[in-house]
Amino acid sequence: MVETVVDAPGANRMSQSQYKGLAQAAPVLSLADIEAIDVPRFGTGIEEFDRVLGGGLVAGGVVLIGGDPGIGKSTLLLQALANIAHVRKTLYVSGEESGAQIALRARRLAVDARDLKLQAEIQLEKILGTLAELKPEVAVIDSIQTLYSDALTSAPGSVAQVRECAAQLTRVAKQSGVTIILVGHVTKEGALAGPRVLEHIVDTVLYFEGDTQSSFRLVRAIKNRFGAVNELGVFAMSEKGLKGVSNPSALFLSQHDSQVPGSCVMVTQEGTRPLLVEIQALVDASHLPNARRLSVGLEQNRLAMLLAVLHRHAGVAAFDQDVFINAVGGVKITEPAADLAVLLAIHSSMRNKPLPRGLVVFGEVGLAGEIRPAPRGQERLREAAKLGFSMALIPKSNAPKQPIEGMRIVPVERIDEAFSKLRELD
Repeated sequence: MVETVVDAPGANRMSQSQYKGLAQAAPVLSLADIEAIDVPRFGTGIEEFDRVLGGGLVAGGVVLIGGDPGIGKSTLLLQALANIAHVRKTLYVSGEESGAQIALRARRLAVDARDLKLQAEIQLEKILGTLAELKPEVAVIDSIQTLYSDALTSAPGSVAQVRECAAQLTRVAKQSGVTIILVGHVTKEGALAGPRVLEHIVDTVLYFEGDTQSSFRLVRAIKNRFGAVNELGVFAMSEKGLKGVSNPSALFLSQHDSQVPGSCVMVTQEGTRPLLVEIQALVDASHLPNARRLSVGLEQNRLAMLLAVLHRHAGVAAFDQDVFINAVGGVKITEPAADLAVLLAIHSSMRNKPLPRGLVVFGEVGLAGEIRPAPRGQERLREAAKLGFSMALIPKSNAPKQPIEGMRIVPVERIDEAFSKLRELD
């Protein structure tokens, strides 16, 4: 038997009749009668941030951005809000830092924040009152885990408080048209803390990625009701804050004076942006009963599968070899189009012979040894040609109908055919 105390309803708790929905009641219409129009957007003054958002912020939209502590969430939002404040009414609500701390950060970043309104508050009802009084067009809540509502007796950061505060702020955004950006904490595994319903409520979910020891940050869109998902924005952390990187492929390519064994360049697709990433492999004789398989930036289970395909369909055995795979620059590749690059890098390291200079590859490898096409093949090839690559080993289904200037296309259908074509190129 466990004794529990029944809480009396709070004075500020809204009854069911008083509660208003996310929007006013609308008539039922036929889908064919509804005019489809593009959602108007406005920029943040940071090009890479606008790219991840799908072109900019949307009036009445709710954006959730999460990431590790110290990764740069507050820095990026302070820069963006300072830019927006010159042309629109803005409000920065801080529940974690005092006004003096944010003023010091703005001075350190050298941003012009004279038009930016700031409120240091964690009580939801007071924040809603400020939003109703000031009527800003953009508001930042830093962070949603610090807010609490008088309608609930639980502590700030609890599941009930986070869910209630997010729902109330979303209701205000949809009714008044204010764009609200929520900052969310993450767990030690890197997932957004709090209930998963938080991600379902909001319109856009952004994740900050990257190592705090590195100067580069990646902002990835996981959900976006107004744009493409898996869009990627690349930033560099400097003394003056986060700066957008216009040519991110240069970050993920090592600068070798000469070709080295075990290195292969592939083209991956992040949303609408093709990126060139170097895949490195190191194969060494194992002195352990079970050879090690280590993958950084790529899925480890897929590496074991690819090694089995390499043995079965190309006759290259690695059961007594330690295999290490790394995606240069800290980028995480989730698409299967990296399969061919991984196998070529492993084969190059085992032979201790570099791949041809200027070679770029992409393609998914199936369990039967076939090389399957990757989506947006033309865009990948054009991006590689623009960066000076002269040869592409690609799936036959991705071969372009019109030749690409300055690039030789080598189409292949199977993994053993890819290795034989490479020997001819040597």
